Amino acid sequence: MKLLVTGAAEVDAGKTTFAAGLASRTGLPAYKPRAGNDYWYDHDDLRATLADGRLYGADVRRLVGASSANARPEELNPVHRLWLPTPGRGTGLLGREGRAFAVDRVTLDGADRYLVNGTVELPSILPKALPLAEATVVESFQALEDAMVNLHRPALDALAETVDQREAAVVESYADVARPLSAFVPDAVAVVEPRRCRVYDGERYARACDVTSGSAYEGRLEERVGHVVDLLEPAATTSLPALTGDERGSVGSIADAYGDAYDALLSAV
Repeated sequence: MKLLVTGAAEVDAGKTTFAAGLASRTGLPAYKPRAGNDYWYDHDDLRATLADGRLYGADVRRLVGASSANARPEELNPVHRLWLPTPGRGTGLLGREGRAFAVDRVTLDGADRYLVNGTVELPSILPKALPLAEATVVESFQALEDAMVNLHRPALDALAETVDQREAAVVESYADVARPLSAFVPDAVAVVEPRRCRVYDGERYARACDVTSGSAYEGRLEERVGHVVDLLEPAATTSLPALTGDERGSVGSIADAYGDAYDALLSAV
């Protein structure tokens, strides 16, 4: 049983909260192939991981706590991107207004590799905490895409193989990307957003992803959730209640509060 959790909004859709509760409810390992955080907005979390010479985010830490997988966060999340605010500089390498990627951590076969944006000045804390002297440095979009083919793709392919070999797993996407692993065909899909969860048949959802002709790798084309679900009718739609901070911090409380949505998702398998 392979379950995919995606979000209908690029930020704050509630994917990780939903996925953590789902992992607790089902006892399944939970994976987040790609994740990211921000040097400014997530600074406390960043400093906590850098203190150990590592780079991953709070979302993955939550999934580790809820998951049955006995693994390092980096194994559940092989690609992590750290964003750096760049006020007044316009768009960065990826065309994001006001921010640029600073460092990517890519994990394959237990080894962490790093990709550095050579067009921005990195905060001094980063090279002090991470082995960036050995990192791949890119200064153009083409160089970035080439690096992603050589670094990111093998790591994501390896995780896809791991997920494929498991009998059951939860996979959480990132932003509003429809599927985080190339050619991944889940048994059922939950598309979450504030107050609502829509459930879709996995095979139909995967076919709709193919129709949109995107790529699962960071590049010019990716399947977006909105484009995919426009082609489908949900198998079920349920309401998601608002949760307090304490409730979001307890996977058991999430599992109880979102019980109807989880029932609908598991019924679609």
